[in-house]
Amino acid sequence: MTAARNTHARNTHARSMPAQPITLYTGGALFGLPDASPFCIKAEVQLKMAGLPYMKVQGMPDQGPKGQIPYIEDDGTRLGDSTFIRGHVEKTYGVDLDAGLTPQQRALSWTIERLLENQLYWTVVHSRWLIPENFAKGPAQFFTRVPEAMRDQMRQSVLERVTNNVRAAGPGRHSDAEIADLCDRSLSALSLLLGDQPYLLGDRATAVDATALGVLASLLTPYFDTEVRRRVLNYPNLLAYTDRLMAQFFPDFAWVPAAA
Repeated sequence: MTAARNTHARNTHARSMPAQPITLYTGGALFGLPDASPFCIKAEVQLKMAGLPYMKVQGMPDQGPKGQIPYIEDDGTRLGDSTFIRGHVEKTYGVDLDAGLTPQQRALSWTIERLLENQLYWTVVHSRWLIPENFAKGPAQFFTRVPEAMRDQMRQSVLERVTNNVRAAGPGRHSDAEIADLCDRSLSALSLLLGDQPYLLGDRATAVDATALGVLASLLTPYFDTEVRRRVLNYPNLLAYTDRLMAQFFPDFAWVPAAA
């Protein structure tokens, strides 16, 4: 069980605590990351920000209420999707992960989150699944526990589904160079917004930093060789920011510093 310390968010409402630790279902450490999924990293960091006790266990997407990870179980309720998990935590336990932000900053926070999750996230998926050498050393390994007679067929079926999803999201329609150029524009925007601040919206971590950590760490892990990773390396403040957050929220994880 992890007892999250409430040192990162100021709460404006009376806080309560769960009768039992929240169970967070994730995919587990993989690819040089605390979790293979940026959304699992986001959900765990936000639980840490909230200062709520939780225990993390291996989850299977098909057992989640939305057919994906992460999901939580809290007092008999099973809830999926990292954004709705945050909403549940804030409403149920009187936590405001964005306490102290102005209405304009809250709007900016949501805008940044959409850039991260609706654009940059899909470059993570593309780089892992649609670059053959990365797929072979990465997602293809997800199927090793499938019976051998079914393994190749299931692997191909899931790859086709992911390929269609990446195309529907946009990146699958572009060349690798075009994807990297679009990603670079988003990275440049993030870098300018961050500037020399310790966090995206000022001097303390808020909810959007959890989202940013999940996506940026996923882009930066040296496990996969990608042009997009090389683009991120051109932004020293994003590298230092990612390293700071990894040290803050996953101090025991053997993260390879991006700014080294």
